Amino acid sequence: MINNGSRGEIAAIYPGSFDPVTNGHLDLIERASKLFDRLIVAVLRNPEKDELFSLDERLEMLERSVTHLPNVSVDSFDGLLVDFARHHRARVILRGIRAVSDYEYELQMALMNRQLEPSIETVFMLPAEAYSYISSRLVKEVARLGGSVKGLVPAVVEERIRAKVNS
Repeated sequence: MINNGSRGEIAAIYPGSFDPVTNGHLDLIERASKLFDRLIVAVLRNPEKDELFSLDERLEMLERSVTHLPNVSVDSFDGLLVDFARHHRARVILRGIRAVSDYEYELQMALMNRQLEPSIETVFMLPAEAYSYISSRLVKEVARLGGSVKGLVPAVVEERIRAKVNS
C-alpha cells in the first residue's frame, strides 16, 4: 500500500509530453489543483519522439505557467508512470480526455496502470469546452504552417513557438 504522508493528503500526477503546454492542459491543471492537495505535472522524457521543445524548455515553460498555483509542482520522469507515482506517494493519475478516441487509449493505459499498482486510481477530466479541440500536435502543426496559436497556449509558450518556427 502506498503511504499517503502523515496528513493523509491526496497527491495526483498529471503526466504528459507537454510539447508544448496548451491552454487545455492549463485548464485541467488549474481545476485539478482545487481537487487535490498536491498536483505534480510530470513531463515525460522520451528521446525517441520528435519534439519541438527540449525537456528543459518544456519544464521551464510549465513552471512559469503554474507559478500562481502553490500546490502544483513540475517534474520529469521516464520509465513506468506508476513507479514515479509511488516515489511521490501519489494516489491518483490524472488524465484529460477530449474525445472518444482519447478514451479508448486512456482506458487501456488506466487498466494497465491498475494491474501494475492497484492502489493508484486514474481520474479522467474533460477540458473546458473552449479547449476541447486543442492538442499539442495541432498547435505545432498550425505554428509550423505559419498560423497563429494565440489563445491556444500561454503567452510565454506563444513567444517561444514563434521564435522556434521562425528560426
